[in-house]
Amino acid sequence: MSELERYYRVLELEPGATLEEVNQAYKDLVFVWHPDRLPKDNTRLQQKAQDKLKAINEAREKLRSLNGNGNGNEHSNGNNGNGSSNTNTNGNGKQHHNYHHAPRQPRKSYQETHQPQKQNPDLSGKDFSRANLSNKDLSGRNLSYANLSGANLSDTFMHKVILRGADLSEANLFRANLLLADLREANLRSANLIGADLSGADLRGADLTGARIRSGDRLLVKLIGANLSGAIMPDGAVHS
Repeated sequence: MSELERYYRVLELEPGATLEEVNQAYKDLVFVWHPDRLPKDNTRLQQKAQDKLKAINEAREKLRSLNGNGNGNEHSNGNNGNGSSNTNTNGNGKQHHNYHHAPRQPRKSYQETHQPQKQNPDLSGKDFSRANLSNKDLSGRNLSYANLSGANLSDTFMHKVILRGADLSEANLFRANLLLADLREANLRSANLIGADLSGADLRGADLTGARIRSGDRLLVKLIGANLSGAIMPDGAVHS
């Protein structure tokens, strides 16, 4: 098995998956294997989760570097970046021959793309009103007091994001992952929270007036372990 094929296998994908499929697989697997979702006193599971996350992060970064053009088809374009060298290594010209050569080129781009994530820039107070941030990875970012009113945050990964005092009024948070997010005093008035995961989130003092969290009598937001003390609920009542 080539190195590239191994990265696809780590993300439970078939070789040649698109960048969108890579990103979605990454989010799904991080959600499943994040240590915060496992018993803290089970050291075996905690270590296994850490190892899984390390492999998942490495696989995603490598594949994102290779798929920088977003089409997920680098395996069929071997002659575009390496001249005839790829073709000469396999006389039959089959597409799969590129798996053995593609890993050579992302080394530098991986370093470049990975470094900004380590820096994790402070985004507090920034204006993202009406911005399209769908499917972005904002986990751990500091967005306290940022303006995200009307922003599209559907399917966005925001594990442990800091949104204290942020304006999320009328934002679309459909299926957003806000696991353990800090949403104290956040403005979530009229926001769409259908399908969002707010498990373990801190919502003390948040304003959810008019926010969409139900379909009929069915609650469609995960609030397991969330702190809602003093929060204004969608119906206007203050949570005790």
